[in-house]
Amino acid sequence: MTGMLASVNSVDEALLVLSAEVDIIDLKQPALGALGALDLDDIKQIVAVIAGRRPVSATIGDLPMQPEIVFNAVQLMAETGVDYIKIGFFPGNDWLGTLKKLSTLVPQKQALIAVLFADTQPDLTILATLKASGFVGVMLDTMDKQQGSLTQVLAAEQIATFVSQAKELQLLCGLAGSLRISDIPELIAYHPDYLGFRGALCQEHNRVGQLNVQAVRAIKEAMQAGSMS
Repeated sequence: MTGMLASVNSVDEALLVLSAEVDIIDLKQPALGALGALDLDDIKQIVAVIAGRRPVSATIGDLPMQPEIVFNAVQLMAETGVDYIKIGFFPGNDWLGTLKKLSTLVPQKQALIAVLFADTQPDLTILATLKASGFVGVMLDTMDKQQGSLTQVLAAEQIATFVSQAKELQLLCGLAGSLRISDIPELIAYHPDYLGFRGALCQEHNRVGQLNVQAVRAIKEAMQAGSMS
């Protein structure tokens, strides 16, 4: 069954989506970019409030793919107690060097999630390298939120291929990127592990705006209906 990931940026928002029984609570600051990071102290506070009632993920921010920069950010994020650490694979710089550096964290059992951006046409051969480097999951998202939803940026066959290849490698698999409630039936049909939402949960679909409890519940209900169909 495909779960629902809801991105939040405060304790109040985290408690709101917890009450709506979302499956993963994701921490990020949309005002700071596609994967803008929350302050580490805020993350620790949210983790403490959620207290294990739901898995919590958090992004390290819109950072360049440089080994030391990403490695240090992951180490700091690990100290917050989140369950999953999300790393955006932004174009350019040193992907393979960064993966080699991150692979040294395998003994620490950090649950790393790679975020690939559909609007940069990522090479899916990187999935096997992610698995070999100790990543537990991979997510397909969009970097430019003005281009529309994931389904508008990437062809259906490409999305299906991404999910099937991730599952073959036994990687957790998520789909996100300005997803709308109307995208749910199509994307659930590919059987990803979760779908991620932010803008669709907010007032006037503004991803940097406040969460709307009715919108959160509507998405949750649509997810449940889609998973049962």
